[in-house]
Amino acid sequence: MKKSRLLNSELSYEISKIGHTAHITLCDAGLPIPRDVKRIDLAVEAGLPSFIGVLEPILSEMQVEEIVLAEEIKDKNPEMLKNIMEAFERANMSPEIVWVKHEEFKKITKESEAIVRTGECSPYSNVILKSGVVF
Repeated sequence: MKKSRLLNSELSYEISKIGHTAHITLCDAGLPIPRDVKRIDLAVEAGLPSFIGVLEPILSEMQVEEIVLAEEIKDKNPEMLKNIMEAFERANMSPEIVWVKHEEFKKITKESEAIVRTGECSPYSNVILKSGVVF
């Protein structure tokens, strides 16, 4: 059995195979997922699992150098934005933040290696995680 925090085999595999600057999207229950992108659907019901509850184990295995967030989160969901930033602090990471409009965010997800869907049901709870290097 795996010893590290992240137990989901599909998600762990996707993280293990991405290279520098490739990205994975972590999203809420409502973000549209493009047909041609691998979907890892963890959603069970509204709120389960939570966005932060999935982000933190991802950060335990993935070095992130840049994140992409929708500008709308600043006004529509400042509490989630705060929680995202705190999760990165706890993981000892300070990624560069790229702000885009939500419509542009959805277009960028088409280039993700995988999109991980949570049960989160709060607006704009989505982040694109661009892989960094550990050396």
